[in-house]
Amino acid sequence: MSTTIKAVIVEDEVNGVINLKNLLSRYRPDVEIIATADSVATGIEMFNNPDIKPDLAFLDINLGDGLVFQMLNKIPKPKNFDVIFVTAYERFAVRAFQYSAIGYIIKPIDPDLLVDAISRIIPGEKGQIDQRLEVFKNHYNNPNTFEKISISATDNIYFRNIRDIIRCEAEDNYTHIYLKGGEKITASKTIKFYQDMLANYNFYRVHKSHLINLNYMREFVKGDGGYLVMDDKKQIEVSRRRRPAFMVRINNLQNGMML
Repeated sequence: MSTTIKAVIVEDEVNGVINLKNLLSRYRPDVEIIATADSVATGIEMFNNPDIKPDLAFLDINLGDGLVFQMLNKIPKPKNFDVIFVTAYERFAVRAFQYSAIGYIIKPIDPDLLVDAISRIIPGEKGQIDQRLEVFKNHYNNPNTFEKISISATDNIYFRNIRDIIRCEAEDNYTHIYLKGGEKITASKTIKFYQDMLANYNFYRVHKSHLINLNYMREFVKGDGGYLVMDDKKQIEVSRRRRPAFMVRINNLQNGMML
């Protein structure tokens, strides 16, 4: 017997609400919409109603009377529901979703992506939503900041400073993330996911299995095909295919150019 997911929608476009309801009715009939709101003000009123206890909230970011963060800031913590943002494409927003492990769907809504996003929701598990929303808000409002990243592991979601990541190592569809102080977190994402996410933060893919933080290089040994020694004393092979481009990056460092 399937469990009903009780959900609310915060969306200021009537057609958007109707479309989402129709898609849910067709593709995820186990999702029951128990309330809707069309603004920051009505959203606050809805969430403060003790009779409305959703498992999931579909939220648009830009509402007629402000940003949805204004509403979220006035909802008591801890929040006992998960979140999926349904919003128009924004490059910074998409990156912020990825950094924070927040579910999202881009308008116009693709039914397959809607089903996939909902499938990640487990009723009754808060999933550290307050921390994830804080990371999302910080990255959305300050897309160029060098702050925290969320790491989705098999047992939990961890929040760590990007600058503390020394290196990432691939193992099948998992990634071992090594941090200052000797901490290791195994993430349930591929190394390509982190390569794309960290590309603007001085990280470089030197091997199919290794993504490094260039700030933690200690030594580059040219012999034996070439390998790096990191600050944690780990030796990292630089693949033959990637070595020419990596040497250009190293030369730029030596010449004092920006990474």
